[in-house]
Amino acid sequence: MDNLDDGNLGSQDLNQPIPLGDDLDKPIPLGDDLDKPIPLDGGSAPKASVSHSPLNLGGGAVEAPKIEIRKPVAKKPAPKAVSTDRITGVKNFFTKLHPGAIQFLDEQINDWLKQNPGVTIKRTNVTTGDVQSKKTEPNIIITVWY
Repeated sequence: MDNLDDGNLGSQDLNQPIPLGDDLDKPIPLGDDLDKPIPLDGGSAPKASVSHSPLNLGGGAVEAPKIEIRKPVAKKPAPKAVSTDRITGVKNFFTKLHPGAIQFLDEQINDWLKQNPGVTIKRTNVTTGDVQSKKTEPNIIITVWY
C-alpha cells in the first residue's frame, strides 16, 4: 500500500474506522429501508426512487424480421417388398454338419415343397447350433415361414 494517493482522501484518518453516526445503539434498518443509504452524520437521507421500467436508450422500436418457416413435406412411404399375405405356418429342417447329411437335407426340403404346392415362402432363416440326442452334435437348422 505504498502507492496511496493522499490527495483524494482529504482530512480522513486512515487508521480510524468510518463513523456511522452518533447513535451506535440504533438498529440497522432492514426491509423497505434498504433503499436508503446510511448517512455518516447520523441524519436521515431521502429514500432513493428506483424505476423498474425498461431502459430506453433513445432508439426507436425495432421489430424483429419475420422469418417464414416452411413445413417439411411428408414423403409417401415406399411399398414393402415382402408379401402382404400373413405368415400362417413354420417348418424346421435340421441335420448334422457333414456333406452326406446336408445333401439329404436338400432332398427333404425339395420333397416337402413338391408335396405342398400351395405354400408361398415368406421368410427363411439359417443357423447352426447344438442339437441334443444320444450325443450333442453341431447341426444346421433351416427355418421356413410360409
